Amino acid sequence: MKKLYAGTSGWAYASWKPGFYPAKLSSAKFLPYYASRLNSVEVNYTFRTLPSEKLLAGWSAQVPEGFQFAMKAHQSITHIKRLRNASKAAFDFIASLQPLKDTRKLGPVLFQLPPNLKYDLALLVDFLAGLPREARSTMEFRHDSWFREDVYAVLRNANVALCEAESDDLKTPTVSTADFSCFRLRKSEYLPKARKAVAKRVTELVAKGDVFAYYKHEETPEGALHAEELLKVVKEN
Repeated sequence: MKKLYAGTSGWAYASWKPGFYPAKLSSAKFLPYYASRLNSVEVNYTFRTLPSEKLLAGWSAQVPEGFQFAMKAHQSITHIKRLRNASKAAFDFIASLQPLKDTRKLGPVLFQLPPNLKYDLALLVDFLAGLPREARSTMEFRHDSWFREDVYAVLRNANVALCEAESDDLKTPTVSTADFSCFRLRKSEYLPKARKAVAKRVTELVAKGDVFAYYKHEETPEGALHAEELLKVVKEN
């Protein structure tokens, strides 16, 4: 069995006190405390700002061995270039994450496409050809025209995961395309029945490869608590 890495999309939320963070915990200690209960986090900061080596090294130093940072690719790649002639930018972005790679704390790199970017197989093939094979890359398509067999075949050939994302408006098909899996759980509410379904799917996949699962962050700590519950349930199965 491989491993489940679960967390939320971010950690710097004072409003998670006292439901997740202790009431008197300073914000400077949020990340190490978060990492004492969850083993991964998705970083959306990198969508708008390229991280410095010092920043990444600082994050890495605050979390234990085995903790994984999933990094959202910069908007210049996905939303400005819209993947076109963006291979070098993607390669450079992944190279900038070296401080996390050096400490074995780099999880998947998420390429989230804009909702109005429709199916274009040649564009996808060209983009994926430029990605470093050793990186764990995952694609989140937000237009349903992408959900088709030829896209899945191209992703499998590149060992790039189809991110299984769900929101109140869209749900990605449950299709595996890589030797790891990635979930973005973005619905506005997750009642017990829905969380049980997530745990069942994750349990099936973790028998085959590492799974990365991230609940949406909110002003309340439910996402972090759901991720903690998911880790416990999958461990017990």
